[in-house]
Amino acid sequence: MKFTEVVEKVRNIASGVDASNRGFLAVQVNLTGKEGGVFYVEVKDGKINVEPYEYNDRNCAVTMSLTDFNKLIDGKLNPVLAFTMGKLKVDGDMGKALEFANVLKK
Repeated sequence: MKFTEVVEKVRNIASGVDASNRGFLAVQVNLTGKEGGVFYVEVKDGKINVEPYEYNDRNCAVTMSLTDFNKLIDGKLNPVLAFTMGKLKVDGDMGKALEFANVLKK
């Protein structure tokens, strides 16, 4: 799967999430590997935005391989397990990273 396909997949997941009762959240996702890239997910004013850019004022940044991230958003990889196995790295607020994982659950 290519980077642009992953971003579109996250947008599709986000479009089905009710964010009306969620607070502000800004997470930058750094995908490593040959087809990797950077995008962000922002929850603000009850809406979720997913854009293929860096986010400077983020709560945290999550770094993992594109393959593992795809497994994560498909529900085939537990985020806590991925973190303990070193497949997922978090720079910043760990609580916001867990909140981000919950936003992306199908």
